[in-house]
Amino acid sequence: MTEALFAGMDQLFTLSTMATMLLGVVAGVIASAIPGFTITMAIVLTLPLTFTMAPLQGIATMLAVYVGGYSGGLISAALLGIPGTPSSVATTFDAFPMARSGQPGRALALGIWSSFFGALVSAIVLIIAAPPLAMIAVKLGAWEYFSLIIFAMTVVASLVGKSMLKGVMTGLLGLFIATVGADPMMGVARFTFDIDLLANGFPFLVVLIGIFAVSQLLQEVEDAEQTQHGKQLIPANVAFKPLDALRETLAYPINLIRSSLVGVFIGAVPGAGGSIANLLAYDQAKRASKTPEEFGTGTPEGVIASESGNSATSGGGLIPMIALGIPGSAVDAVLMASLMVHGIGIGPRLILDHGDLVYGMFMAMLLAAFMVLVVCLFSMRFFLRVTNVPRSVIVPVVLVCCVVGAFALNNRVTDIYLLLGVGIFGYILSKLDYPLAPLVLGVILGPIAETNLRRALMTDENWTLFFTRPISLTLLILAVVSVAFAIRQRLRQRPSEKTA
Repeated sequence: MTEALFAGMDQLFTLSTMATMLLGVVAGVIASAIPGFTITMAIVLTLPLTFTMAPLQGIATMLAVYVGGYSGGLISAALLGIPGTPSSVATTFDAFPMARSGQPGRALALGIWSSFFGALVSAIVLIIAAPPLAMIAVKLGAWEYFSLIIFAMTVVASLVGKSMLKGVMTGLLGLFIATVGADPMMGVARFTFDIDLLANGFPFLVVLIGIFAVSQLLQEVEDAEQTQHGKQLIPANVAFKPLDALRETLAYPINLIRSSLVGVFIGAVPGAGGSIANLLAYDQAKRASKTPEEFGTGTPEGVIASESGNSATSGGGLIPMIALGIPGSAVDAVLMASLMVHGIGIGPRLILDHGDLVYGMFMAMLLAAFMVLVVCLFSMRFFLRVTNVPRSVIVPVVLVCCVVGAFALNNRVTDIYLLLGVGIFGYILSKLDYPLAPLVLGVILGPIAETNLRRALMTDENWTLFFTRPISLTLLILAVVSVAFAIRQRLRQRPSEKTA
């Protein structure tokens, strides 16, 4: 192991490898800061460039894009209220209100440090516990996956806003939207009403961009004349104090570690990913907080939880890939393809046959985390200049980026029409004071829940297996406890609201 570690470090710490990693970090941060341009897209575009590189240099460059991508989504989430990637949805809940209240620099700095510590924790866990954690993840069958999604759906209770009824309604609406289009198991068309526009359903990324980006841009256009901030999106106070933000981040050590570990575990579960991890980490932070009513208003706890949780999935996703040859996400599948291009077999023997490469990947994750930190700290003052850009410029530019991102997903013009329709619908919902986050959560989790429920029942029609398999039962019990705890919290808040 020691020999493999030093051999991997010897290959990694070369001028050419570190230079391409630095370029990868910059590319990942910029790509994920553009609404609609996902980390997966950035990785796929990077893949052909690594074919002529040595195996470790190629995979290290792609890992740099990967880690940088998880941090870059913070920029548009905080400054525009638009998640740059699906894994930064929860970041908008508190980072954007903090920026709108005149502290954009603080929001970005908190997110940068939280993202760094999340990536650091995930890399350390990856090095120490990759094989045992992978064995736990691989034992999850369809029953456990379904129960895990049920548990994840209890996050809705923390995202409902002022009205529990409105939050549940939008969550159910999201689940319904996820059923439109082709059946994920049999390919049969559902709820399309013979309308060509609905034949392919509502792609998740289109819903995400429409709900959070287009509806937000419409709101900005409406508020252009009335807002107290004049023509700018947020106040032009661009103070950026990273050391103050570091102290503030470390003032919440339990939140930071808990959220990072949530991200690692969710990342290690194939098919889950950062879009679930950041919401679940945010939810757990809100439940554990002494001031849960401040979440959604710009509290640092929310920013720390979301960013550390989503960045920690980067290391977690590599656990099943390295130990078992199972990709944890689409990005991990591309990383596997990169290894196979270089003639390296993927599977349980990877760490035995190519120990130097695997430990080189571990060290690349650590190095990428530090590179992202340095790049972000030095570039944030540039990104903060967005606060000085007039609405008349930034709104059309962002809208064009959204349209290009939606089209690039499947190269379908119909996705652009869906994007605009979903955006207008999201704008109407927000005007009627319906929370948007539960709808997006329903669209994310609906297909995963349906697929695993049907897969479980096709394997064995005995529905009691959901309650007799230990891990599945534990997750369902946690779901019930989670809902009960959320209801109890809301009942406690009602007397204080009446008093206020």
